[in-house]
Amino acid sequence: MKNPVLSFALACVAIFGFNVNASEEENFWRWFQTNEEMLFNFEKDQEVAFDKLSAALNKVDPNLTFEFSPIREDNKREFVISAGGIQESFSSVELLFATAPNLDNWVFFKFRQRRTPLHDLTYGGVSVKADDVFYNLYKDGDKLGVVLFFDGYNESEHVLYASIGFLFLDQAIGEYDVETKLSFIEFHNKTSAHYEGAKPLKRLSTQFDDYFGG
Repeated sequence: MKNPVLSFALACVAIFGFNVNASEEENFWRWFQTNEEMLFNFEKDQEVAFDKLSAALNKVDPNLTFEFSPIREDNKREFVISAGGIQESFSSVELLFATAPNLDNWVFFKFRQRRTPLHDLTYGGVSVKADDVFYNLYKDGDKLGVVLFFDGYNESEHVLYASIGFLFLDQAIGEYDVETKLSFIEFHNKTSAHYEGAKPLKRLSTQFDDYFGG
């Protein structure tokens, strides 16, 4: 007589492409490889590809998110696993990255990486040029506090500009350092009294690394 539990497990592998005895991380990478062509060419139907990828990541940790690079000259794409700036999910990023397979067409990264030069951003219908963002740093114990200044910032759109600000900070110093080496993070209009002495955001990484000895 067949074992009904074993039969069900085998059916799950055959129909859904995952192993009931495998970890969520292993199941994610198995799904990723099964759908590799769709993901590599996601521009063909970006909404569908991203929805499916988000659903697969949510099974590992609901806070996880991702970024793709354009196809590089070596015909590879970069795939970034991000915790969405939520430090409690950093361990999920670390574990998923540690279990990533070696795939010819992919380069995997954990956490949003620094970008040089900084990219302009459009988010929530608001476009901000990287060159228009300025900052001031403040010593705060063994960490640094930062204030970002925007031309169009206003309190009624604080959440929107905060989201934009965090994305710019991730570009400037990387997601991991944003969450582990910065204490307070504030956002102001350039009319703020705190704007005096502010520097262009593109200089943040150098000043940040000098302070921490990076």
